[in-house]
Amino acid sequence: MMGLVKNLTRQQLQFFDTHGYLVIEGFSDPEEVQSMRKRMDELLQNFDCSNVSIFSTKKQTNLTDDYFYESAEKISFFFEEKAFDDDGKLKQSKELSINKVGHDLHGLDPVFSKFSHSEKVTGLLLSLGYKRPVIIQSMYIFKQPGIGGEVVPHQDNSFLYTEPSSCTGLWLALEDATTSNGCLWALPGSHKNGLVRRFIRDDNGVHFDKPSPSYDYSEFVPLEVKAGSFVIIHGDLIHQSFENRSSKSRHAYSLHAVETDGCIWVQDNWLRRKVDPEPLYIS
Repeated sequence: MMGLVKNLTRQQLQFFDTHGYLVIEGFSDPEEVQSMRKRMDELLQNFDCSNVSIFSTKKQTNLTDDYFYESAEKISFFFEEKAFDDDGKLKQSKELSINKVGHDLHGLDPVFSKFSHSEKVTGLLLSLGYKRPVIIQSMYIFKQPGIGGEVVPHQDNSFLYTEPSSCTGLWLALEDATTSNGCLWALPGSHKNGLVRRFIRDDNGVHFDKPSPSYDYSEFVPLEVKAGSFVIIHGDLIHQSFENRSSKSRHAYSLHAVETDGCIWVQDNWLRRKVDPEPLYIS
């Protein structure tokens, strides 16, 4: 806790409480953004893609493989559904075919760990009232030009559930995000309606416990942001992103924090660590 200070203003917290999200412009400077992009380039260059896993939020049944489960404590690589031809071969280079890399970049890679454990991230969680937070997962998301898939409306608490619920999504734009290249869209105030459904892992693999409600897409607002902007997302906020039909990628680094003080990590979450993550701080 030495030197840890809250870094959100009253106005920012009020906006977050009302809308369920908050955009902080200029959270990371260009040098920090570039360091993460460069590091991911290196990780991808060294990755052998002969054993690949496709990631889709539409067809969750595709995910029931050990590679996905074990990614909780590894740096694992997941490919776009549209990256493969009928023979199962990549249509273009792996650098342009990857969907995301996760889920323990924050714990295992020094560049991503430095940002994830920085005072500005911990100060933000302190501002939000966390007493003993952990980063439970991290992802580098590519949103590739032309094939970057849709992420359907969802709530982060569905996937990363504590009792009581406590997840907050933290999303850093590593490139400009616009409506044409697949920026985030949020349903303002939807976090006040509570958790709609849960994503559960059991003997049958992973699945939702209820069907998705239908949403009025005209009520969503686009979160167009510049590279270096940080988006805080309440765990119950309904948010989504559309396919990237543009010629520009939309890289982002995403973290999810949960509370461990008075909150229990539920056993039927998909993400099961053998070693508990270290708290960012204890207040």
